[in-house]
Amino acid sequence: MRFTSVKNTVLLFVLILISCGNKVKREAGSLKQEDNGNNEILRYAQNDNLPVVGANQTEAYLPLLKGKRVGIVANQTSVIFTFQQAQDTNYTHLVDSLLALNIDIKKVFAPEHGFRGRADAGEHVEDGFDTKTNLPIVSLHGKNRKPTPEQLKDLDIVIFDIQDVGVRFYTYISTLHNVMEACAEAGIPVMIFDRPNPNGLYVDGPTLNIEHQSFLGMHPIPLVHGMTIGEYAKMINGEHWLANNLQCAITVIPVKNYTHHTSYSLPIRPSPNLPNDQAIKLYPSLGLFEGTNINAGRGTEFQFQRYGAPFLNKDTMGFTYTPVANFGAKYPKHQNELCYGEDLKDEVIGDLMTLKWIIKAYQNSTDKSKFFNTDNFTKHAGTTELQKQIESDLSEADIKATWQEDLEAFKKTREKYLIYD
Repeated sequence: MRFTSVKNTVLLFVLILISCGNKVKREAGSLKQEDNGNNEILRYAQNDNLPVVGANQTEAYLPLLKGKRVGIVANQTSVIFTFQQAQDTNYTHLVDSLLALNIDIKKVFAPEHGFRGRADAGEHVEDGFDTKTNLPIVSLHGKNRKPTPEQLKDLDIVIFDIQDVGVRFYTYISTLHNVMEACAEAGIPVMIFDRPNPNGLYVDGPTLNIEHQSFLGMHPIPLVHGMTIGEYAKMINGEHWLANNLQCAITVIPVKNYTHHTSYSLPIRPSPNLPNDQAIKLYPSLGLFEGTNINAGRGTEFQFQRYGAPFLNKDTMGFTYTPVANFGAKYPKHQNELCYGEDLKDEVIGDLMTLKWIIKAYQNSTDKSKFFNTDNFTKHAGTTELQKQIESDLSEADIKATWQEDLEAFKKTREKYLIYD
């Protein structure tokens, strides 16, 4: 078995090297162009000082997949890296790699934004076929968001491998819930390839009141939950959040060399409008603008790094920009209109979410009746209280003080499910 695992690992990295091309360009001290031996690649992949994502640990899961009919919940982030570097751009897609290793993949389930990650937020995604592999693609953001018994009937196991960013209204954790529930009902186990949470260093924000449950928030958790996908799956089971008190049989392939104190830079944008580390760090705060009539950078190249609207006070909000249709935003808010707002691309923010920008925008609205889309804002905030607090001109400190009891209770619950320190 040990020899087989080593053989499989070496084979996989040979395949990855081929797919990436023979000319690999790295910075000084990394693999050079003339280094074409497998041992060099394996040394980087096993560097003890770098996080090793679950998908890279083929020795842990390949034996469990042999002879199984496999479904995969995946998108553009579901990759195996050639080098375990924070900014690694050498990788192959998990689906391509497993097919090359003769794993019997039957179909791919695609979340919001689709399998290749190009659909707009909330856009209906159709079923289809992957042009590269000819595998059937089953959309979980189209006519059904939960796999049907018919879609699962020819599977023995489902793999879930998607990069999350640790925010309640980022819908991949809702897809995780739906997949676990469907698989529990069908008696099919789920294997989760864990990945670091770039916002996993803290817990913050209002906690969802269950009466406001939606696909933007299915569970009574804070806006920033501070857990990886693997940890969150354990919580879904442990807190009995699946229908009819079901439990899903899960196996988590954890990240090596990772803790909740580890900073992690994503090499692949997890969705079209989170293009870089700054956008991901600001997303918990600026994501609340999605429930308002304020543009949060969609329709520009600085998504979630700026905000603005035509009705913000131009005397106090001096930064201007004009959203236009682009990749990830076919119909951005205030398309082709001059917006007044604030540029945050160079803003330094600690490990927290802040309300200062949404409060500032509201206070500088020339027509406050245009600001909130109440139903949508409630779904994002998880509570009706936050809108009322902002409208009542409460300070950020006073608003955050109302969250603390819920946050402390959640942190105690969260401790039971943590895989990493």
